[in-house]
Amino acid sequence: MDAIRAQAPAVLPVQAGVPLAPPVARTTAGYVKGERTGGVIAFRGIPYAAPPVGPLRFASPRPPAAWSGVRDASQAAGTFLQPDGSGSEDALHVNVWTPSTHQTTARPVLLHVHGGSWSSGGAGGVDGARLAERGDVVVVTFGHRLGVFGFGLHEELADPETGSYANWGLQDQVAALRWTHDNAAAFGGDPGNITLVGAEAGGASVHQLALLPVTRPLIRRIVPVSPAHVRAPGLALTAEDARTVYDTLAARFATTVPGLRAVPAAELNAAWHRLFSVRPEERLVRSGRHYRGPVLDGVWLRAYDHEQPPPELPVLSVYAAPGRRPAGPGPADEAELRTWITELLRQADPTADRTAADEVLRAYREAALAEGRTADLPSLWAALREDAHFRHPVLRMADRHARAGRWPQYVMELALPAAADPAEPGQPAAHPGAAHEDAVALLFGTPGPAGRPAGAAGGQPDGEVTEAGEVFADLVVSFARTGVPRAPRVPDWPALSPGRPRALVLGGAAVAGTGALPPQGQLRFWDDTGRVPGRA
Repeated sequence: MDAIRAQAPAVLPVQAGVPLAPPVARTTAGYVKGERTGGVIAFRGIPYAAPPVGPLRFASPRPPAAWSGVRDASQAAGTFLQPDGSGSEDALHVNVWTPSTHQTTARPVLLHVHGGSWSSGGAGGVDGARLAERGDVVVVTFGHRLGVFGFGLHEELADPETGSYANWGLQDQVAALRWTHDNAAAFGGDPGNITLVGAEAGGASVHQLALLPVTRPLIRRIVPVSPAHVRAPGLALTAEDARTVYDTLAARFATTVPGLRAVPAAELNAAWHRLFSVRPEERLVRSGRHYRGPVLDGVWLRAYDHEQPPPELPVLSVYAAPGRRPAGPGPADEAELRTWITELLRQADPTADRTAADEVLRAYREAALAEGRTADLPSLWAALREDAHFRHPVLRMADRHARAGRWPQYVMELALPAAADPAEPGQPAAHPGAAHEDAVALLFGTPGPAGRPAGAAGGQPDGEVTEAGEVFADLVVSFARTGVPRAPRVPDWPALSPGRPRALVLGGAAVAGTGALPPQGQLRFWDDTGRVPGRA
């Protein structure tokens, strides 16, 4: 563990005794100079760990090399290697936005963990300037290892210093959190008040970091947005399958598993993605059917989230509204819908067949009609897909948290329509999207999926989306500062309790209002069948 703790090496200014021109901050590895833009100072591309290349590929993150003088931090670093081959391994950097490096007040720190199915995305997708200025907070984003380099497991890759042999991307997240804690004060932030924010895979990571004994003391609160909670076979490889994949890759490159450290990064990245580019039932392994997230290793992921107790800290949990019809084509007819449902069920249960698809379709149709909701094919598909991956685990974990009663949990329903989801390899084409994909864009005021502006969400009027984004930002900042989400134009929002199953509904002409949790009839299908883990 000591290998990933930030250290404070000796630092030399450019010339001893000569004052440094602002904006300059002193990090644990050296001085950095940012760039003032409007009401904030941006520091970009600061290394929080050594480049994970050569012998450090598949190793626990090491502290960055110290530097003398002042390092230019005005340019953002690139992303980690992406599925399309862009990016590079040298991407373990943070970006920081702050109203001031002087800690005149104790500014909360918001650390954003990016999403992207544990295989794509990066820190460059978020600009923290708007949120930092509006909320008088410090915003930090970072990149971490992805895909074959970040989320796998093999004992032959054991780190000689730490003994770790899995989940290198999750280890990077731990290192970035520690860097943020150790350097927050240098950027005017309060190291004792760090709130983690993330959506989808990033939301799952936020939850996992809050459960790790080594990081729990560094976190004050978390804001998981539609977390894609890890489970096998759908959203993670099993340990056995991970070993098989690395053994297979080593054989294909005529080397050993440790020898994969010498394989050109682009070639190894492409080979990994080729293994999973075919339909799930045609793959070498049965798990990792939808995403390839963290693998159970007993250290960095000790158990799946639904098998662990709730995080012992305040939570602001966000999910997408049920049954909305996002932009993009839905199933053409009932036969196509059954095909899509079968594929969806097989992500959690490889043995699922058309009979199982009929069962879930019947359950959702009956629940919709009984509760007075529309039961057209696109709405049914949007609801059950969102429930299976996100909403059911989110709400059932919220139930558990509320029943534990030790820490407050606030639940928000994001009711803005969203754009279409791009088709994924091996999955049915033209999946409708879900509003959670726009949550990060809404919070930070940056472009949404595929560069689509947040104001263009599903035809939502720009003014309504902008107003909702401002309210969302104010609520998150209030939660980070006080532990209670409050904002102008927002009614009293009680913490979730078994006797008060209320959520804040964000979106629409009313901007925000409280309402009941989503219809429970359709969620009970997953409880009763157990097809998707995460039950209360």
